[in-house]
Formats: sequence, structure tokens, C-alpha cells
Amino acid sequence: MNKGKLKNTSRIIWQTLFFIFAVSLTITFIPREKQFRYHFEEGKPWRYGLLTAPFDFPIYKSEQDIATERNNIINSHIPFFLSDKDRSKNELADFRANNKSFDIDSMVMFTQIEGLLKKVYEKGIIDIESYDSLKGDKTKIRIKNGAIATEYSIENLLTPRMAYEYILRNCQTPEVKETAGEINLNLYIEPNIIYDTESNNRTINQQIDNIQPTAGMIQKGERIIDKGVIVTPEIYRVLSSYEKETLKNKVDINEGWYTLSGEILLVLIIYSFLYLYLAFFRKRIFNNIRQLSLLMLMILIIVISSYLLSQRWLLGVYMVPFAVLPIIVVTFMDTRTALYASIVAIMLSCWSSPFPIEYVLLQLIVSMTAINSLKELTKRSQMFRSIVLMFVSYCVTYVAYVLMTEGDLMKINFSMFLFLGINCFMLLFAYIFIYMIEKVWGFTSNVMLVELADLNSPLLRTLSEKCPGTFQHATQVANLAAEAAKAIGANALLVRTGALYHDIGKSANPMFFTENQHEINPHKNLSYKESARIIISHVKEGMKLAKSYHIPESIKGFIATHHGVSKAKYFYTMYKNEHPEEEVDETLFTYEGPKPRTKEEGILMIADIIEAKSRSLKDFSQESLSRIVNGTIDDIVAEGQLSDTPLTFRDVTEIRKVLIGRLEAIFHPRISYPEAKR
Repeated sequence: MNKGKLKNTSRIIWQTLFFIFAVSLTITFIPREKQFRYHFEEGKPWRYGLLTAPFDFPIYKSEQDIATERNNIINSHIPFFLSDKDRSKNELADFRANNKSFDIDSMVMFTQIEGLLKKVYEKGIIDIESYDSLKGDKTKIRIKNGAIATEYSIENLLTPRMAYEYILRNCQTPEVKETAGEINLNLYIEPNIIYDTESNNRTINQQIDNIQPTAGMIQKGERIIDKGVIVTPEIYRVLSSYEKETLKNKVDINEGWYTLSGEILLVLIIYSFLYLYLAFFRKRIFNNIRQLSLLMLMILIIVISSYLLSQRWLLGVYMVPFAVLPIIVVTFMDTRTALYASIVAIMLSCWSSPFPIEYVLLQLIVSMTAINSLKELTKRSQMFRSIVLMFVSYCVTYVAYVLMTEGDLMKINFSMFLFLGINCFMLLFAYIFIYMIEKVWGFTSNVMLVELADLNSPLLRTLSEKCPGTFQHATQVANLAAEAAKAIGANALLVRTGALYHDIGKSANPMFFTENQHEINPHKNLSYKESARIIISHVKEGMKLAKSYHIPESIKGFIATHHGVSKAKYFYTMYKNEHPEEEVDETLFTYEGPKPRTKEEGILMIADIIEAKSRSLKDFSQESLSRIVNGTIDDIVAEGQLSDTPLTFRDVTEIRKVLIGRLEAIFHPRISYPEAKR
């Protein structure tokens, strides 16, 4: 297997792996939880069409309703108390035992007091804490005697203090009352009605457990709500019940497989159309593994971020800085690919939005805004201005959509603006992403080209100091090539920057090149072969310098290809003329190449040769300039130097016109100024 076939096989393998990787990751991160597709708020109108019940489901009570029922059970509960007969017996026995030593008259009074003490125990004595807690909310209690509970009015119960006062108040004579006051009655007055904690807790819990969580049923096919109807508390409860049942219902095995099959098929279709677009219309990107990997990675980042944030917040998908995708793609690739990639990402991520149509509309408008405002990103201010435009586009599109679907400004969800604001704020970091991509993937952005084209950059400043003639030649070639590139729709900034660097290798031996010579020509002391070697070596020297100064690959391409596989014709012709009988080894006089591969590299080759030849002209008439331009281009085409470029005959014709016009402007005749008479 030759090198070309091996490279082609390797490329196909990588393309396939990227496809499988993208499809697999997308399917893996698609939210698996059942999601309720409707968003609703109490007191707000229903934003969707007619909703009917797809299955029978109960109307669940709200947490507040259940809490109210629970409180009602607790408040209406008649508490249980136990009648402690042993306590009253014991206290009366203690009273008698402690007072049996008194005389007969005293015993009569103590008998009366004992009767009153027995009577208060029969009424029932309850502790003051229980009495106070019951007095405000309850009127009755239930007193258990064995298995029987009898209701009693709280007003008939006595606290220890009330029992004491009752005895004193009901003494028959002052002597009895005096005697009752002298003895310590408090020692014999203790609560005999005791709170039954176990029975009360058991009864309350049983009643709470019997609370029904539902209040009615909605039957399949029953109308729930229609578009524009206000969500009342009753409808809100029905919708909440429908949402709860939808999320609770488990998907059966067959339905799960069908869903997964649909997801796989849809994701495959979307990514397949992206690959078809690249294969048919952007082969340059499709066959460039680095560019293809960046494109697929950016789409995956946006899609997966949308899936993850949508599971955290209902409107979280709107926080994803979606426009970073078209910004990156338009910066390193082209506008059409940026739009196509945006559409693919929108189709894949809209599933995570609660409002898919709104999401698609917003992201599509903002993607177009980003692409149109950043067609050529060369300044920081462009990025900031573009982000402002994108935020305005988001807001205007959202308001317009709400007005179209709801017909009322009051229906605008103002929290949406917060999410969109966070989205656009994060777009400010796109500049950092661009810088990272330049370093990791080795791509060249317009911002980097502007920086490289700065004449005060180290390498260009060195060239201007060591090789002023070469530097002047490079700037003229840059102007010519940029004009030609504009005329045919090529990248003018790229070819201008490449032209400034294409001859940097001459700084290694500046005096061996005509434009830097004055009176001394070092080639006079060298053989033609040696001179050709030095002239040809400026390409290799340029590549060495470019590597040491970390010049990007896109600019190195101009250095390597600006002579293609042409010959150092002057020395080749001179050598042949002096050795007519010798078979010349042409490789000694031929540049190693490669040939130009892009439109921009082809334009530079043409502009470079024409600018150099124009300096040797004595006649700058239109005929002379046309002859040198047409003749040079014809020779280049005849030698096959442009065979690897995508330049068309129409492009070449347009380049001819532009270069002739520019040379006429450069070499136009000037009037001679008369000398002043003395």
C-alpha cells in the first residue's frame, strides 16, 4: 500500500470514529428521565393548545390541603385521659392515717374534710398544664375506665388549686374551715386524671394515615384546559396531578426500546446530513482531521451542555452560550459551515427545552446574527459589539414570539432575560476559546493574522533592517495579492500576511539577492550551481525561521510554496548556455516545492513573480504591463504550478485584470516639476 492510499485510509478511519463518537455521546447524554413537556403557573394563561387526559388519573390534594386536614384532625381530636383510682384511694388512706390520733370532736371535722376530699377526687383532678392547654381549644375530654371511655366537660374538672379552694368553700362551719386551713391539704391533693399519651398518639396517627391523598378522578379523554384559559387553583391541581402521574408512570420495556430506537435513528440522520454537507460542499474541512475534530467537538459541547443544564433548571438550556459555536466556526472555517453546524446543534439540543419552537427560533436568529456580525473578526471591539447585538436579538425575538403566541406583554417571563443575559455574558470568553484553539489545533484566526501583519513584529522588523529591498518587495507583493484575493473572494488578510513573510529566508544571505545589492554582486565569484543553491535555500531558511518564531502553518505554506517546483531560471539558463553539450541535472536548479495548494498560495506565486519582473521594466506603458502580467501567468499555468489549487479560469482572468490595473496605478507617469528661474 503506497503512502497516498495509507493516508486516505487513515483519514476515513478518523472520520468514521468521529461520527461514531459524536452519535454515541449524544445518545448517552439525552435526558432519560421522563419530562413533563408543559410549563404552567397558577394565575397565568395556558400557553399550549387543547389538553385532554391521555389516561385516567386521580386529582391529588396539594400539600397545603393535606396539612390542613392533618391540623383539623389534631384540633378536633378529643383527648383521652386515664382515671387513676389507686391514686385517690392512696391519698385518702394517707389522710386518714395521718389524722387518726385526734379527739372525737376533731375527728368529726376531719370526717367532713375527708368527705370533701373524696368528692373532689370523684369530680376529677387534672394537672394545671393539661388544664391550661385544653381550656382554650377543647371543651371535652374522654376519660377511660378500663376499656370504656366517657366524655366529660372540662368545666367539671378541677386543678389541684381549684380542688383545695373547693374544699375550703364547702366546709359547713367556720371551725371546720379553720381546721382545713390548719392542716396541709396540698399533701393529699394530687391529679388522678392522667393524660393517656399512647392512646392519643395511636388514635391521631390512625386518622392521619386514613387521609386520602386524592380528591376525585379525571377520566381518559376528559378536557383539562384549552389555550388561553387562566390556570385557576382547581385547574392547577389537576395539571399538577397529571404531571405527577406522567413522571411516576414507568415506561414498559417495549416503549423504552422504541424510544431509544427513535433517538438513535434521529441522531444518526442529523449527523449524517452534516457529513454529507461536508463531503459534498466542504471537502477541505471534511478531509482535514483537525478541522473536522474541532467542528464535531464544538457541536458536542453545546449539545451536551444543553442536556445537563436543562436537568438542573427548567430554563437552564437558555443559559448555554450557544452562539460560541457559530463564532468559533466562522472564525476558523466559513460562514456557511457555521450556519449548518448551528442548525445541527439546534436540532439536537431543542429536545432539552420546555418550549422547543421558541428555542429553535431564538437560537437560529442569534446564530445568524453572530455569523453576519463576525464574518471577519479582526478587532476586540467587533466581538463586544456582536455580543450586544446578539443579546438584543435574543430579547427582541423572545418578546416578538410572546406577542405572536400570547398577544399580551404581561405574559412575558422576565426571568428569561436573566438567563439570556448570563448566556451572552459567557460569550465574552469566546476570545479565550479562540486563543486556546489557535494553540492546541494550530489554526489561524483573523485576529492572529492582524497581529502577524504588524510591521513592528520581531520577524518583519528584522527583515526590514537586514533586507530593506526584500521588505519593500514583500509589502508590494502583499498589496497586489490582497487586491487579487478580494476580486475572486479569497482570504485577502491571509494572503497579505503570507506575502509579508514569504521571503523571510532571504535574511540569512541578504546580499545574494538583487533587491538588496548595491555595487557588489557576490554571485560573480560563485558557480551557477552554487548560486542556484543559495537562491533556492531561502525557502528552507524561511521555514527554519518560521519554526523558531512559532509562525502558524497557514503562513508557513506561503513560504514553502511561493516558488512551487519552478527553476532558478537565470542560473539554469546561464549554465545551459555555457554547457550546451552537457545533460544538466535540473534538480540542482529546481525548488523542492510543494506547489501551491490553496487559492491564496496560488495568488501569491503569481503576484511575487510579476512584482519582481516589473522592477526590470524600462517601459511602463499599458501594453508593456499587460504583456508581463499575461506572459507570466501563462508560463505559470503552462508549467502546471497551479494544478493543485482550486483556482478556476474565471479566477485567473480576474487576477489578470486586477494586477494590470494595480501595476498601472503604481507605475503611472508623473509630471516633471520645472526649475525656478533665477
